[in-house]
Parts: sequence; structure tokens; C-alpha cells
Amino acid sequence: MTTRACLLANPAAGRGRGARLIPETAAAFARHGITDVRLTVAPGDEARQVRRALDAGCDTIAVLGGDGTWSKAAAAVVEAGGGARLAFVAAGTGNDFVKNLPEPSRDAEAMARLVAGNGGEPAEWRVDMAAVNGVPFLNVAGFAFDVAVLARVERTPLLSGDAVYAYAAVRELLFYRGLDVALDGGPRARLLLLAFANGAHFGGAFHVAPGARIDDGQLDAVVIPDVGRLARPGLLARAARGTHVNDPRVGVARAASFTLAFAEPPLYEADGELRRAASADIRVESLPGALRVLVPRDGNG
Repeated sequence: MTTRACLLANPAAGRGRGARLIPETAAAFARHGITDVRLTVAPGDEARQVRRALDAGCDTIAVLGGDGTWSKAAAAVVEAGGGARLAFVAAGTGNDFVKNLPEPSRDAEAMARLVAGNGGEPAEWRVDMAAVNGVPFLNVAGFAFDVAVLARVERTPLLSGDAVYAYAAVRELLFYRGLDVALDGGPRARLLLLAFANGAHFGGAFHVAPGARIDDGQLDAVVIPDVGRLARPGLLARAARGTHVNDPRVGVARAASFTLAFAEPPLYEADGELRRAASADIRVESLPGALRVLVPRDGNG
């Protein structure tokens, strides 16, 4: 099968890690015959670059960045009809979505070989996206504690990778006051964490939804009530291992969609980026099979 592939790269990903990785990644792709490299030039430029790549005839797009970059590029592909195939090259802070995939996302040479098909035609995996009031996201959307953590991350310039998320989470354990929300028409309750997971990991270090699958057409809702401050560190440590779901205080529900009601339009985070909802009434839903993702045919990169 004849394909035309390109590399879409975000220099700002991972607090500049993207810029540092672009030369070696572009060189690896060029060695495998892929010389079309497109760089984002401003926040949110992924959509424009994806449209330009599709207009140029690219049917396979490798995206160098992190969860936010991948999410925006994937949303643009879905908006264009979902026909292009995607691959993900890790250059972000948490790089959580690729933890669900067998792609060699941290190995530029292996990723270039995969995208070019030089090791044999790759396999294609149909995976889900999801949306908050129609706004797509790729991996996890969260309300409450993780929003506070992300805001803290953005105010912590001296750390990177998993360390910055871990620091911010510990810091907010001491100060976060919880968020009032009603889930699926139930009574309003004060929650420490409310996460809707397409993938199993978020925040760099947390295995938030160990049962989540990116190809089942459903989301896992993880609900943690506003427990006391002394109980929070233990739950956080268990969330890093994925064993928090065994705690009787933690609720986990799986469905194709959920409804939320807040007192006012809330802040939420989707794939590591803060957003403000347009309404106090929220619908979170799965978008089954929305993406075509390249994976190695042998499943191990």
C-alpha cells in the first residue's frame, strides 16, 4: 500500500524537550524516506498543521509532542473525518496516552521505521477518543484535585517529567478543598478527584484507571470523595500503583457517557491542559473507534 507520511512536531512540548528532540527525530525519519516535517508555531497550531498536511495528501501523521499535542492533532484528524493514521513520538511531560500502546514512542529510529513501513506493513489499531460537551480529548479528563495539581505544575518551572507532577500533587494534598458536583443525577457531593479515563494513566505518575481500555467504547469514571488530609497521602500513593480502586471509599463506574452538574461552569483538565467549560451542566462521552493508530505488527516495537 502506498502511503505519504509526515512528521508534525511541537517544539514547545515538554517545556522545550520537543525542540531538543526535533533534529534527531527528523534525521531518523529522513533516513526512512520521510522528509515532510511540519512545526507548530503557537499554542493550538496543531489543528492548522494537520489540515495543511491532509490537504497536501498525507495519510499518515507522526506527532512529536506530549498528551496535549497528541490530543489536539487527534481531534483535528477526527474533525477532518478520521481517515489519516496517527503515530505518537514522546516529547512531553507525562506522555501518558502512549502507555496504553505498544508503539516504540521513545525511540525515534524505531518510530520512523514503523511509520515508513520499512520493517513490514504496520498494524492498525482503532482506538477511542472522548469529549466534554463535544470538545474532544484523547486520554483523561479530570475535575477537582487534578485541576489544582495542573495549575501548580504550571507554576513550578524548575522541575520536569514525573517529578513535577509528583511535587504538585503532594503540595495540593495539603491545601485543596474539594469540589461539589452531582454525577448522573445523583445528590451533590464534595469530591477530591473526579476523572474520566479513556486510557489508564494520567499526571505522569498515576495509574488512575487500571481497568480502562482505549478500544472498548466506554469511559472509566474514578470518584474519590474529599477524605481528610491525613488520608490523602495514602490514597495518592495507592493511585500511583493503581491499587486505590480497591479502597471502599473510591468509586469506579464504566459507561459510554456520564452527566455532571456543577454550581457554575467548572475548570477541568483534558490531556494535561486546563480548560473552562462553557456550561455548569456537563456531558462526558466516549467517541468509539475514532482514531486509526499505527502499532507494530508483532506488538512489541
